[in-house]
Amino acid sequence: MIWLMLAAGLAALAMTAGLRRYALSRSLLDIPNARSSHSLPTPRGGGLSFVITFMLAALALGWNGLLAPSLLAGLLGAGGLVAVIGFMDDHGHIAARWRLLGHFLAAGWGLAWLGGLPPLLVFGWELHSAWLGAVLGALYLVWLLNLYNFMDGIDGIASIEAICVCLGGCLLYALVGHPEALWLPLLLAATVAGFLFWNFPPARIFMGDAGSGFLGIVLGLLALQAAWINPLLFWGWLILLGVFVVDATFTLGRRLLRGERVYEAHRSHAYQYASRQHGSHRPVSLAVAAINLGWLLPVALVVVAFQLDGATGTLVAYVPLILLAVKYHAGKRE
Repeated sequence: MIWLMLAAGLAALAMTAGLRRYALSRSLLDIPNARSSHSLPTPRGGGLSFVITFMLAALALGWNGLLAPSLLAGLLGAGGLVAVIGFMDDHGHIAARWRLLGHFLAAGWGLAWLGGLPPLLVFGWELHSAWLGAVLGALYLVWLLNLYNFMDGIDGIASIEAICVCLGGCLLYALVGHPEALWLPLLLAATVAGFLFWNFPPARIFMGDAGSGFLGIVLGLLALQAAWINPLLFWGWLILLGVFVVDATFTLGRRLLRGERVYEAHRSHAYQYASRQHGSHRPVSLAVAAINLGWLLPVALVVVAFQLDGATGTLVAYVPLILLAVKYHAGKRE
């Protein structure tokens, strides 16, 4: 199956090149404006490359008996719906309320097929209520897919985050003795790596809402799948997602307190301030990889290996990220 991963990555690389030519021929360009973090018109919609290759390769994994049909149906149904909504929004405009409705429908579909949110220990308190788990699970998935869209604002950052989180998840599965769960995160990492060749700073094509939303909900569902294997794995995945979770949540919180319309485009995330301060996207995107691999991954491994309280471990992992968000003025009025 390693050959399938390599083939999927190469297919995503080639498909991104084709999408770039298509976008240029149709003038499907992201034109810089006052709220942009880039300065040149750039083709958009390249995320469809890893969406399509991931879904096709996942079907191949299912055909070979390596994925449970329920997991496959949940991932592809929810991810496909979010990608379609994002694609339509990339090529026109969908009102925020209809996008949100579609996102909740996708979240509900995914939760139904994966069995909902499993019982979790939160600071020693067991969360096992079915209805509360359904509500929290839907809110978690919708927030994660939207924050991924919010955080896809500079070259390479969303791709690098997805690759680091997926490879970290693979290590967690290996640690707890569940190598059969490696295939999906490894596949997602491979297909996104093919896209990253074209998206690495300076980007030659952008991911678009179809790709970022797809990554957000698929990563969220993979974390829920991990929770059914071992509840501590959910906390491990949440720790690995820390850079995006903290920056987006901190920024949103400050903007909400000021009464701003949080669904409007802005440039007040910590990573956006950092890219302007350092004069380039590349050091910021590479710093995200360094934080993921040098801090968040070790904390996640310790939590899972020593069976520490997951919520406490997540809080410990997030404290330095909150300090970085404060340092780089996350959510500050521009």
